[in-house]
Amino acid sequence: MLVDAGGYANTVTEAANSAQEAERSGYDAYWVPETQLDPFIALAIGSERTSKIELGTAIAVAFARSPMTVALQANDLQLASAGRFALGLGSQIKPHITKRFSMPWSQPAARMREYVLAVRAIWHSWRTGDKLDFRGDFYTHTLMTPFFNPGPNEYGEPPIYLAGVGTRMTEVAGEVADGFLCHGFTTERYLREVTLPALERGRAKVGKTMAGFQISGPSFVATGNTDEEIASATAMIKNQLGFYGSTPAYRPVLDLHGWGEVGDELHNLTKRGEWAQIGGLIDDEMLRTFAVVGSPDEVVTELTRRYGDVATRIAVPNGHLAHTSDGQPLLAALRG
Repeated sequence: MLVDAGGYANTVTEAANSAQEAERSGYDAYWVPETQLDPFIALAIGSERTSKIELGTAIAVAFARSPMTVALQANDLQLASAGRFALGLGSQIKPHITKRFSMPWSQPAARMREYVLAVRAIWHSWRTGDKLDFRGDFYTHTLMTPFFNPGPNEYGEPPIYLAGVGTRMTEVAGEVADGFLCHGFTTERYLREVTLPALERGRAKVGKTMAGFQISGPSFVATGNTDEEIASATAMIKNQLGFYGSTPAYRPVLDLHGWGEVGDELHNLTKRGEWAQIGGLIDDEMLRTFAVVGSPDEVVTELTRRYGDVATRIAVPNGHLAHTSDGQPLLAALRG
């Protein structure tokens, strides 16, 4: 299992520095989410400061951008990183797309399927010189003159990962993507009972199996070398779980575990602007269902038990700071 790093940063410089640190620490990849910064810019800087580690967006908000824009940004980063880039895309939720980005929203799973196919059609045109002629229900790309054509990428096309929670989006990932980014708000049970079957259905639609398909497993981890470090990580994760649990789009995960009413309470708190209260609704049972909590030795054992036969990679924030009882770095212990 590959062990990746990633996390929230306040600036592109901070994210690029973290990518450099992750490479020095021995991680396999560094993923940048789109929150308070543009992940493409952060990784462009990061690519100049690293030489071996994979670099990916986890995620870039697809519907905030045109497929042509993303195709070009991904192509540039694949060149800048000498073939180390992975394009991770997600849909975000309707309020953010329509109210924050002022972009259209409709049929997100169908739109995402078409989006990825459009990006691949653009790359195909650049690679082969064939006429660009993509016509869909949501996106149409029929013009590519030589002046705007960067030509074939010497490192090939980057892999595309999709993120999702609902079954429709997950099926789309299996159908058109090279890998799947499990949302942090995913439990082992949800992954096995809902996510995996949906991915398999998507692969079957195009006559493929799960062989070679990448799955980045859920990775809420609260660990450290002291009780204080574990407690600090636990409090942070409870707040994150409260935030995600308040989102109606992620309600199916709570429903599977019989916690739908907690989702309603969390949603009501956020509607009233009581953000500081949401972590308090996450009890220890919910915490330990969504997250792996404990000493580094316990984390290695539990992550391997939960996801070792399912995930091909997993992200462990700051895992290099924790060591198992025999002095082995956490990320090395996870690799086995």
